This record gives sequence, structure tokens and C-alpha cells, in this order.
Amino acid sequence: MGWYDSVIVEPGRAPTLWLLIGFVLTFAITRGVTRRIRAREHAVASGEAEPSEGGMISNIHLGGVHVHHQVWGILLVLVTGVLQFRYAPSSPWVEVLAALFGAGAALALDEFALWLHLEDVYWSAEGRKSIDAILIASVLALALLLGTSPVGVDPEDAGSWWAFAITLALHFAFVILSALKGKRITALIGVVVPAVASIAAIRLAKPTSFWARRRYGEAKMARARRRYSEQYQARWDRVRDRIGGRHGTRLGAAVDRRVHDGIVHATRDDAPVTPADRGPGTAGPGASG
Repeated sequence: MGWYDSVIVEPGRAPTLWLLIGFVLTFAITRGVTRRIRAREHAVASGEAEPSEGGMISNIHLGGVHVHHQVWGILLVLVTGVLQFRYAPSSPWVEVLAALFGAGAALALDEFALWLHLEDVYWSAEGRKSIDAILIASVLALALLLGTSPVGVDPEDAGSWWAFAITLALHFAFVILSALKGKRITALIGVVVPAVASIAAIRLAKPTSFWARRRYGEAKMARARRRYSEQYQARWDRVRDRIGGRHGTRLGAAVDRRVHDGIVHATRDDAPVTPADRGPGTAGPGASG
């Protein structure tokens, strides 16, 4: 407890620590549950298992509507935020609220791709955007836990307000340049980890980025295409799939649509799926909680 008090409590880092713990644990549990649901539904679709109604680990439906776990996450974030703003409790309740806030954020961001596409793409290739959101949030929370300033610099460390302003402008120039080079994830992380933004700004831009299209000649564009090739993207996709489960597999979209709500008509991925096939309350592919 001496180490915890001196390193975590006294500097005021306890809420951030428990927020991060709640976030990571909830994401791990949520992905474990959704992967198990998907595995069971694929087993039903392939005839290896019998359909089952309900159970402890299954999709939640209210009034025939599939309630995604992001709904519970948003509600949890709202409730904990209101309680914190209204009562501003001291320890240990502030840590409890922080952990619950982290849990709600994980439930919501685990379906970030649904926010973006307004469609249930949980297990499709687009669903990897949710893993990106989780990774970004985790890195930002970890950076704040370690005491990094939200903008990467501190006025007291800069020596004077002029030096602070110059350092801040340079820092955000690197962040903006990283974004223009198509490196949105590293740009966001670079807001609180200056070294990340600096390295991303210096390195080669992605070939599809605004920076590359406007400033690169044929030779440099060819270098960018070689660096950010399909093999490069495939490596990152494998990393994200290891974290969150395999996305965009052959036994994917069509089966995921048809196994919802006990419908087990396995079909080819390119077969059309009608609203009647999806069953009541199903927004699209994916066993997403």
C-alpha cells in the first residue's frame, strides 16, 4: 500500500488507473463473450450444434430488438458522468465511478465501427475500426496515467510562456502533419505522446493521403506504395484480429446475418440476404452483444 499511495494516490492518478483497469478488463470480457457467441452460431450454422434459446452468453433482445452492448456502455458513461459532476465523491467512490466509466467506455468503443457506418459491421473488415478505437483510447489513458500533459508539454517545463507557445505550436504542427499524411491513429496518440507525432510526421506518407497526392512525385509515390502495400495492411489486420477476433472471414457476413435469432440457413457469402432472412430486431452481421 505504501507504493500505491506514494506513486498512485498522492499524485492523483488513482481514478485514471481504475478507469484504465475497468476499460481493459471490460473489453477483454466483452470480446471473449462475443467470440464465444459467434463460435456457437457458426457451429449451429454448420450443423455441428443444435440451436438454443437464451442462456447466460447470448445476444440480448428486448421487445424483439437486438440491443447492442454499446447501448449499455453509453448509459453507463452517462450515469457515472452525472454522478461525478453532481457529487464529486472522494476516495474510494471516485475510483469506483472511474472504473465504471472505463467499463462503459469499453462497451461503447467496442462497437465504434457501428457508430461510424450506422450498420452492424462488428465482424466484417470494417469492424477492425473498433479495435483501432480501443487501442487509441488505451494508449491515451496510459499516457495520462503516466503523467503526460494532455497536449504533451507543460508550461512549467517549458521555462516561459513564449517557449511554451512555440513548443505547443510545433507539437500540433507535427500532429496535423501526421494526419495529413494519412496516419490518423498515430496523430491522435501523438497529442499526448509527442514523440509519436514527431516520428509519424517525418516518415513517409500513406499513398492515399492528402499529403502524398499533393506533394509526391512518381518516384516517392512508388516508395509510399511499396511501404504501405497490401502485405503491410495484412500484417496490421492480423494484429487487430489477434486482439479482437478474426474479421472478414469467408464464413462471415452471410452466415452471421442468418444465424441471428435462431435462423440457421448457412449460405454462401455472396448470396443475397433479405430483411426477412435477418429476422426481427437484427441490424446486420455479427454477434455483437
